[in-house]
Amino acid sequence: MSLHRVMYSAVVAAVFATAVAAADRPARPKYPNYPSETPAEFKPSTVGFDHERREVMIPMRDGVKLHTVILVPKGARRAPMLLTRTPYDANGLTTHAQSPRMAAVLQGYDNIADVIEQSGYIRVVQDVRGKYGSEGDYVMNRPFRGPLNPTPVDHATDTWDTIEWLVKHVPESNGRVGIIGISYDGYLSLTALVDPHPALKVSVPMNPMVDGWMGDDWFHHGAFRQINLPYMLEQIVTRDNSASWWHSHADQYDEYLAAGSAGALGQARGLEQSGFWRKITAHPAYDAFWQQQAMDKLLAAQPLKVPTMVVHGWWDQEDIYGAPAVYRALEAKDTDNDRVHLVAGPWNHGQQIHEASRLGAVQFDADTALQFRRDVLRPFLDRYLLDGEPKHAVAPVVAFETGTNRWQSLSRWPAGCDTGCSTTARPLYLRAEAKLSFDAPAAGEAAESDYVSDPAKPVPFTRRPIRAVAYGDEAYWPKWLVDDQRDASSRTDVLTFVSEPLAEPLKIAGEPVAQLFAATSGTDIDWVVKLIDVYPDETPRQPQMGGYQLMVSADIFRGRYRESYEHPKPIATNVVLPYRIPLPHANHVFGKGHRLMVQIQSTWFPLYDRNPQPFVPNIFFAKPEDYRKATQRIAHAEDAASRIVLPVVETTSRSD
Repeated sequence: MSLHRVMYSAVVAAVFATAVAAADRPARPKYPNYPSETPAEFKPSTVGFDHERREVMIPMRDGVKLHTVILVPKGARRAPMLLTRTPYDANGLTTHAQSPRMAAVLQGYDNIADVIEQSGYIRVVQDVRGKYGSEGDYVMNRPFRGPLNPTPVDHATDTWDTIEWLVKHVPESNGRVGIIGISYDGYLSLTALVDPHPALKVSVPMNPMVDGWMGDDWFHHGAFRQINLPYMLEQIVTRDNSASWWHSHADQYDEYLAAGSAGALGQARGLEQSGFWRKITAHPAYDAFWQQQAMDKLLAAQPLKVPTMVVHGWWDQEDIYGAPAVYRALEAKDTDNDRVHLVAGPWNHGQQIHEASRLGAVQFDADTALQFRRDVLRPFLDRYLLDGEPKHAVAPVVAFETGTNRWQSLSRWPAGCDTGCSTTARPLYLRAEAKLSFDAPAAGEAAESDYVSDPAKPVPFTRRPIRAVAYGDEAYWPKWLVDDQRDASSRTDVLTFVSEPLAEPLKIAGEPVAQLFAATSGTDIDWVVKLIDVYPDETPRQPQMGGYQLMVSADIFRGRYRESYEHPKPIATNVVLPYRIPLPHANHVFGKGHRLMVQIQSTWFPLYDRNPQPFVPNIFFAKPEDYRKATQRIAHAEDAASRIVLPVVETTSRSD
């Protein structure tokens, strides 16, 4: 027997002897458990609260139940209900503070708390199906029942079923419901207008996402807004947004450039597991998938039943297309000019519910958001929701005039004023030697200007380093549309055209349109067009604005859609072709002594994905070798005069 076996046998014998001895000993006494100090169920005290919080699961027609928070003011009787449907966590949006005051609980995202408190509204916030506390499956911007949605439910039916339950089960209410929301929640406020419940008396969509391809969250005229990739992942892949996008670089410019295409970066982060991402990459053109979801088109086919106030921000960095588009669709049905309203303020995305005396370096002389909530929003809601509330005179259009910092009350949009003015489409010509003029090019003038666009060195959309998208006072993202454009104007791959100083103020009101005559040495190209207000070199009242180049209206256009948004085509090489590029609406006065500027470039990075510049079937899946330099030429000849057509307001009186 080996030494190891001897040792093993000894150990076994010892263990056996110990076990026998333990069996002969009496059992040790069992110690008692120390009583737990945690109650089986804790019921928070609400002594002194000015409201009651109720959490309910409201059944939908297909059996799915939606988590809903109801905040009822103490002593409420015949109070109207103000509903928000959201994918952003109803619990989180209704617990902003540990406070007995309803206004404090709602403060933060729901900064219409001042309106709610003053008018005594019952506040209702609901998780949409598939998010947070609600049952069911989540679908981004769930399409309406029909070709894209074979189920019997959509956001319109869910809103109808929710309101039906609320009017039957909230005894403190007067049976009247309004719906309000910003961004995605604004989109949901629009879906409620499709076959609306009879108890829905008013809708206030703010900064709504209306058409995800034409100019809101996902694309702008075919160029993909790739900076939204982290949102796409975090919003969709889990019910509670617990998954996080990870960043490989401190500067987003470097991160997106190193990845190559948007499709390659999405795959590197696992985004192909998301059904919405697969839809996005399968539909890069404006096909039926996008057209059948465009809310302005859908509402244009609906009867107008619910008074609606559409709220817009002139510098909305996320959904700058939607509000004017849906206002136009709804206003066409408002024969009495009394049921559809547009409010447009000097705001970024959602700033109307926060402090808004300034945006970045631009000052407005007063808290414009407070003025809106106090003088416009509250009277509008009260008119339709409170019992016996007299009619308030809220103008059909309330628009802030930037450049002069004043509100206007108008009968329609676009309009510069109600009386004593007219709007004329005036072409502002891009001229030789980087000039900009209302005079057309003369015979014999230099025919064109050019630059080289290099996808390896794209033009940043804001000053580097570009951090991840964030919100707050110190974040760049809410303010980038008012960035000083001097960095861009110093680049050789940005064409810059500048006017002489204005002898008199110049006002525009409406949609500027770029009409370019341009050629490329490639077979595809993006055009970025910016209309800019250049401040005088010295501005004593606001020294920080000396020489400032303020974007008034700017957008991007993907060249492959020059002939058709639905059917992309390669561009003929080195052939001057016309492009029509609509720019976002503006209501702006260029002051005396200011100059107008137009910038043209072919990248706006990493806000938008890079165009390879040779035509490829699907830019999402472009390969590294596809990206090539190209020479871009802007014509300004007598017979091919590139221009920006401005909606210029000629005023004979200032009675508005």
